[in-house]
Amino acid sequence: MGITGTTSASQVQMDYMKLLVTQMQNQNPLEPMDNDQMTSQLTQISQLEQMESQTSSFAKVLETTEHSYATSLLGKEVSFYVTTESGELATATGVVDLVTRETNGQVQLSAGGQTFSMEDVAAIREL
Repeated sequence: MGITGTTSASQVQMDYMKLLVTQMQNQNPLEPMDNDQMTSQLTQISQLEQMESQTSSFAKVLETTEHSYATSLLGKEVSFYVTTESGELATATGVVDLVTRETNGQVQLSAGGQTFSMEDVAAIREL
């Protein structure tokens, strides 16, 4: 049973519990399952679930911090990278007048009618 990037720890735990029940129902009474191994597996699943929860919490904190930092740029002059129509990378400058968050969580800034992401900011200057 492989774990994919989209499988949650709770789903893994449910799948494991179904497998465990099936194994217990079909085990040989003369050679029962090893309790230590079963406990170890349950502990590992519990740890995976805790790590998934911490990762989710950290992602929310990071998202909030990025948005807070982006709003602190309102009214400041920024230089940012843009791709020209010819496909070349250039630098533009403008005063940040809008901060938005896309549905995918990415923070977008606007300056002088141009929209760009936080990753495109090259320099910041206080006015």
